[in-house]
Amino acid sequence: MVHSSKEIDMAKKVAIVTGASSGIGEASVRELMRLGFTVYACARRVDRMAALADEGAKVLPMDVTDDSSMTAAVEQIQADEGWVSVLVNNAGYGSYGALEDVPLSEARYQFEVNVFGLARLTQLVLPGMRAQHKGRVINVSSVGGKIWEPYGSWYHATKFAVEGLSDSLRVELKPFGIKVVVIEPGAIKTEWNKIARDNLVEVSGSTAYGAGARAYARGLAKADDGPISSGPDVVARAIGVAATARNPKTRYAVGGGARSILAAKAVLPDRAFDTFITQAIKG
Repeated sequence: MVHSSKEIDMAKKVAIVTGASSGIGEASVRELMRLGFTVYACARRVDRMAALADEGAKVLPMDVTDDSSMTAAVEQIQADEGWVSVLVNNAGYGSYGALEDVPLSEARYQFEVNVFGLARLTQLVLPGMRAQHKGRVINVSSVGGKIWEPYGSWYHATKFAVEGLSDSLRVELKPFGIKVVVIEPGAIKTEWNKIARDNLVEVSGSTAYGAGARAYARGLAKADDGPISSGPDVVARAIGVAATARNPKTRYAVGGGARSILAAKAVLPDRAFDTFITQAIKG
């Protein structure tokens, strides 16, 4: 990575937020701007970030499955700003369906978006952070990185991977003054739920798993509209804390019953949790 030759203003707070065209990403851009960051809002759907641009965000196209797209964006930001002080790896999606039914091409793509894109973008910003001996990498995982659900095997596999990657990275980067934080949202009212349940019905609704898949999709819809769900601003505030706290926690479980779900996971045996999570989502 070629860095700008201009003197870097270490007091300048510069953030990248991926998946910024909606939901948690969009809310996080606004929160970080409120906290005084120069924020680069990155997503494939640039047209959906027009409002953020009007509010002062710097909008860039980025596809986290395209190396040249990520490299070009980071090079432009470093040329313009000198460095990136905070990276929020938020881009991701949930593709549900019985494991037997999901094509491996779709499973690989979900890993490309949720894991490998996150890892590659982190690689691109780390040299600049190491040079300044400071920085934050904030990875948006999920309570789904600690628990499981039927029909969500590939999604949960990606989030379990993000958790392990983040833990290893946190220890690797400590000598360089770079902090790594994991955000674990619970049920959040965004496009994620509809995408997951629509995909579940499309992939498994007419297979041997159809009855269970359709019932689970109905449960996901109820959860999206239910009292436990939180707005994306709750997660954005946690990301703001993670980006600015002198000593941030290693993890923030936030919104949508996240803490209670993880508490249940901590005390229940595996088979008891199987029953708990299945009944909870069916309502």
